[in-house]
Amino acid sequence: MTTWWPYARLAAAVLSLAAIIAQLSRSIQNALDATTEWGQHLPTVAANFLSFFTILSNLLAAIVLIIAAVWALRHRRDDRPEPNGLAVALVCASTYMIVTGIVYNTLLRGVELPQGVTVPWSNEVLHVVFPLFLLLDVLFAPRRRALSWSTIFIAAIFPILWAIYTMIRANFITSPATGNTWWYPYPFLDPRLVGGYLGVAGYIIGIAVAIIGVAALVVLVGRRRGARVAAGDA
Repeated sequence: MTTWWPYARLAAAVLSLAAIIAQLSRSIQNALDATTEWGQHLPTVAANFLSFFTILSNLLAAIVLIIAAVWALRHRRDDRPEPNGLAVALVCASTYMIVTGIVYNTLLRGVELPQGVTVPWSNEVLHVVFPLFLLLDVLFAPRRRALSWSTIFIAAIFPILWAIYTMIRANFITSPATGNTWWYPYPFLDPRLVGGYLGVAGYIIGIAVAIIGVAALVVLVGRRRGARVAAGDA
């Protein structure tokens, strides 16, 4: 597995990037075809696209997997574990992608997202295929390094910042799809749809718990796999 897993990581990363490009192209085309001033505003459309947690998570995971694959190929003649910084980045990327898969398939499947008409195959890659690959990466990728439990809190930093950014930005944006003077990337973040900010807080807390729980499981698996590798070397 050590010899071919880096190529699997590269293939998965390329597939994710292709899906992102396909969806971005569709969103831009929707804007070009729009008949309203707010719908045609490409800077807002592009900024909104890059404000989806799914898109940011896929981008991060693709970049991290490419870096990890290149590192593994450059060190294919030795058995050293992943560098600490890379291992932490993999925990973060894996956590975000697994949570993306969970949230989409429990809360958002069948719901048309605000970016407009989605590309079906791209949607499945971003929300199902790539998250599943990151789960497999956690379970089977070679050279895993055991990390400290504090890595869990590192993994929680980006989602917290994203939630703050999203809730502050929302009321300064005109929705390209509807013309509303607010825009939220997901319905469960819109207080008008979930019973006010208390309802939003409930969803955010629930997702925060999921992120911390998944991060803990990812770190746990890494610690156990890293310990087995260390024991084998000894």
